[in-house]
Amino acid sequence: MEIVFVVAIAENGVIGAGNAMPWRMRSDMARFKALTIGKPVIMGRKTFETLRRPLPNRTNIVITRDADYRANGAIVTTSAADAGAVALGDALRRSVAEIAVIGGAEIYRQWLDRADRLEITEVHARPEGDTHFDIDKAEWDEVGRIRHPAGPDDSADYSYVTYRRRTGH
Repeated sequence: MEIVFVVAIAENGVIGAGNAMPWRMRSDMARFKALTIGKPVIMGRKTFETLRRPLPNRTNIVITRDADYRANGAIVTTSAADAGAVALGDALRRSVAEIAVIGGAEIYRQWLDRADRLEITEVHARPEGDTHFDIDKAEWDEVGRIRHPAGPDDSADYSYVTYRRRTGH
């Protein structure tokens, strides 16, 4: 089973500002959907709450410290281990080989040692932000990069970058 991070990161490592993304990237939505559709997706409570609704055609798994938290249309867990067990079972039932981790920062930190691949939308901007994600290039090999100009509904140019974990790490 492959653990795949799906994350948009600005050139300065910013992934969020005030529980939101500090850019508009409409063009990235189709890629996000393609990378996550039909798969279990793991996210934190704050990320789930920024969605208008659970992501359709995916099993939404929310990690929170609040054992009483309820999330309509999602499975709530209180640990990364529990979320992983739910996601693995769901992936096996769906006959898919990937589990997508979609944020936020705390969830990325909890799962980073387990990640096999990073699917990054590199936003070519340097916005202010309070949430960061840094890639330790010593642990990852860049295996793909495609640069795109900003579309009419995008606030910056961007690149789709794929990293694979180096063997031995």
